[in-house]
Amino acid sequence: MATRQALQAINTQDITDKSRRDLLLLLEAVRGKKNLVIERPLASIIGLFVKFSTLQEYGVDKLFFLENHNVDSSQRNIVFLVRGENVKIVRTVAEQIRLVRSESKIDHDFTVIWVPRRTLVSNLILKEHGVLGEANITDLALQFVPLEPDVLSLELEDCFSDLILRRDPTPIFAAARALMLLQKQYGLFPRILGKGDNAKKLADLLQRMRSEEDVNASSDPNNTYLTSFALTPSATIENLIIIDREVDFPTALATQLTYEGLLDEVFGVSHNQTEVDSSILGGAPAPQPQSHTGGSTAPAAAATKRKVQLDSSDKLYPEIRDANFATIGPLLNRTAKRLQTDQQNIHKADQSISDLKSFVSKLPSYQAESASLKTHTSLAEEITKLTQSGPFRRTLEIEQNLLIGSEGSTTHEQLEELLARATPLPTVLRLLCLESTLSNGLRPRDFEHFKRLLLQAYGYQHLGTLARLERMGLFVAREANRGYLNPISGSAGQTATDWNFVRSRLQLWVDEVEEAEPRDIAFVFSGYAPLSVRLVQAVLQKGYLLNLVNPPRAGAAGAAVGTGANGSGWKGFEDVLARIKGATVDVVQKGSDADASQARKTLRGNKEGPKTSLVFFLGGVTFAEVAALRLVGRQLEAAGRGRKLIIGTTGVISGGRAVDVAIEKGVFGA
Repeated sequence: MATRQALQAINTQDITDKSRRDLLLLLEAVRGKKNLVIERPLASIIGLFVKFSTLQEYGVDKLFFLENHNVDSSQRNIVFLVRGENVKIVRTVAEQIRLVRSESKIDHDFTVIWVPRRTLVSNLILKEHGVLGEANITDLALQFVPLEPDVLSLELEDCFSDLILRRDPTPIFAAARALMLLQKQYGLFPRILGKGDNAKKLADLLQRMRSEEDVNASSDPNNTYLTSFALTPSATIENLIIIDREVDFPTALATQLTYEGLLDEVFGVSHNQTEVDSSILGGAPAPQPQSHTGGSTAPAAAATKRKVQLDSSDKLYPEIRDANFATIGPLLNRTAKRLQTDQQNIHKADQSISDLKSFVSKLPSYQAESASLKTHTSLAEEITKLTQSGPFRRTLEIEQNLLIGSEGSTTHEQLEELLARATPLPTVLRLLCLESTLSNGLRPRDFEHFKRLLLQAYGYQHLGTLARLERMGLFVAREANRGYLNPISGSAGQTATDWNFVRSRLQLWVDEVEEAEPRDIAFVFSGYAPLSVRLVQAVLQKGYLLNLVNPPRAGAAGAAVGTGANGSGWKGFEDVLARIKGATVDVVQKGSDADASQARKTLRGNKEGPKTSLVFFLGGVTFAEVAALRLVGRQLEAAGRGRKLIIGTTGVISGGRAVDVAIEKGVFGA
């Protein structure tokens, strides 16, 4: 129900259809048969909205990945579909064009489609290699990709490292372009709220782009009305809430305890797919058509992997993905009993013709659900082996102690034990970074102590790893004059977060968690409520959040879930925001054209559709946060206020991916 009404507010299917249509038009413009060379990560994204069989209908003969110089020259037309903002990828394209041109006897026509835009740097690199004039160059403005009807993602693989490590603002620009496209389609976001320095940059950029649109409208007399009409306050989108990932590192670093979150932690989920060993699923690997990868060869190990699709097309997955993993066993057991009952009904001898007809119509759905149950039972069994292991339990215990607010030094002995047991480096780094972010840095003595232990245990090549983590602000030494550690400091709240105050004021830890039928977002971490989602609740569920912190006395009427003054923004939580690092954003947008605003109201009449809040994560969102926000969305719907949530993000992040950005992959020679 929530998904259907969210669709009415922002139709994500329209976004999918437009992306498919734009790509097919570009391919259709290249007449005749063609070989398509695509960047491997981009292939999975393209697969979310177009099938290979459809590409074949538009002349694609073979598909190759952009690697190992494996471009086939059997067709005269060769099309490259790659990201144009990655210098390394652009150079590879230039080298492939030169190689094919020099070795092939056919006079090839090259077409390069940059995603999401053509850049000056890409032109310069192609020019340096002498191939700029030898290719037809265009771009595919691929912005938001709907992962689910309520989740829109830019799928920027390097977004976290760009923003946090390299301080590259490119993802902010990409996010602004995508959000501006939504504003053109649905109208201006009436209110832009946000927390974090990058959130402030994004909000400023959106306002600048809006000003540019106003200027373009005034200079184009043929399109003034239509442009002005689009840039009036939206009738369906109530506000945009921007969450900067830097504001809430602990949530990204903690181990997710939802089913979907643990699938990502254990197997890795990318573009709604995960790869697992075929032995885990108890069957032979699914056959891969040779035509999908053309002449490219895969390692022998890849033959033992199977791809599992994880989205709403799965009959069972939508029901279990957001559940706490502790409840997955009973959920799967219930489904198995229901399917067993259905199977027993099939074999009844006294069935009428109408009963048989009804069964035959339901047979495909029954078979699909049975296959899904088998798959998820196998995956859950494999995850259970991990969650019941000693190392996982020790790691989770340390995490929970840190999140509950215990002094970090009390866990140091356990951390040293993990180091002595040769625990995988990412696991140890996640725990150290979690302590550092929750304590605004380790004490200098402890910081140097753990640096020395890490280098001795894992190798001195990780000097680079530690330097990168320090640059990202994940593993740092505590500074005496930083934020709330010095009450006299004027930068309080700008460079550091007062976690003790915020934990108490926003109830970041809940002792009694109902995992089977959750009523609070803390179920996603079995006690810890993500700060990012609490900030969303501070806007959309003020009454609930205030009651959670200060429960009403017995007999007093509690505020309904989702109550709060409409359009009140951060009101009531200013003191908390002042103690969280980063800038606070609160911008009210009004239409510049009064006539267009009045026209929109006249067309809408008295009909008020579902009000939608768009929550955008700049720097990545975890599956645990998605599950928590879906619970908030269900509560808003149950409150009967006609408000829905759509989740937007630059990509999906996890603690493993966050620290992997910094880890040095090379080793010193012998």
